[in-house]
Amino acid sequence: MPRLLLGLLIWVGLSFAAGAIGSLATTPNIPQWYAQLNRPAWTPPNWVFGPVWSALYLLMGIAAWLVWRRVGLAAGALPLCLFIIQLVLNTVWSLLFFGLHRPDLAFGEIIVLWLAIFTTMVTFWRVVPLGGALLLPYLLWVGFAAALNLAIWRLNP
Repeated sequence: MPRLLLGLLIWVGLSFAAGAIGSLATTPNIPQWYAQLNRPAWTPPNWVFGPVWSALYLLMGIAAWLVWRRVGLAAGALPLCLFIIQLVLNTVWSLLFFGLHRPDLAFGEIIVLWLAIFTTMVTFWRVVPLGGALLLPYLLWVGFAAALNLAIWRLNP
């Protein structure tokens, strides 16, 4: 039992670590840069993003843990490597959009991120259907974020 709990803490911690790294670029730029951008009327208020991302990182970590718990690192190498790749892409988006102030580059990258999440979700589903299902809210949120990213890019040439 301690091994399973430690595994859960590692996978959830890894997910939140990606979010924490991304927030290093995000947080300082919200009041100074993001607040001054033209944004569509359907942009959520800033306070929504923290709770939504926290829930998503928790679900992502649990999903990875379920795959690891079912098949281990060796047999789960493909889905778990895809999971790590999409975590890196998640972080890179924050660095491009908020850190470099490049919604154009961030939009191209978020399309790649969405595809990586989808691929990860499918591979997780094949191992543990619940693991794949837990990534669906993340996929939907990133789809929404991609639309928002595109709208911001277009409104701020």
